[in-house]
Amino acid sequence: MERGLLWLPLLVMFFWLAWQGSKEYQKVEAYRAWAEQFERAKYDIYAVLGQKDNNLTWGKPTSKGPIKLETFSLLDVKQIHLVVDEKSVDVENIPPKGRSIELEFLFSESNNSVRVPFTEIPLAAEWGKFLQGVLQDLQTEPQQ
Repeated sequence: MERGLLWLPLLVMFFWLAWQGSKEYQKVEAYRAWAEQFERAKYDIYAVLGQKDNNLTWGKPTSKGPIKLETFSLLDVKQIHLVVDEKSVDVENIPPKGRSIELEFLFSESNNSVRVPFTEIPLAAEWGKFLQGVLQDLQTEPQQ
């Protein structure tokens, strides 16, 4: 009987891990269906982000699909910063680690900003470089 009592916590842990894995799989599948509408998209545990033309949409992943979705246009963005531990860093010279990783979008018409969280600095830097390139192309493009 003692052996049964010793194995019980392991059995409970196994079922809890299986349940957590099932929830995460549902999140990824919901993201996959959501991301089909975008040209470029990313998923991590903190946020989903999708780009289509000049619009960026981001929100929080759940097993039912992304929630708290916000959309904004890169045409309204003045600057994009990679922020690690509340400090703006250069996307070409990234720190090896950080606790809080975000891409910050500063808007030209207001003092508001949007911060999209990331789990990995290299992934955030890659998105930052790409979006800064798109932003520069938009700013140098002749206005019609």
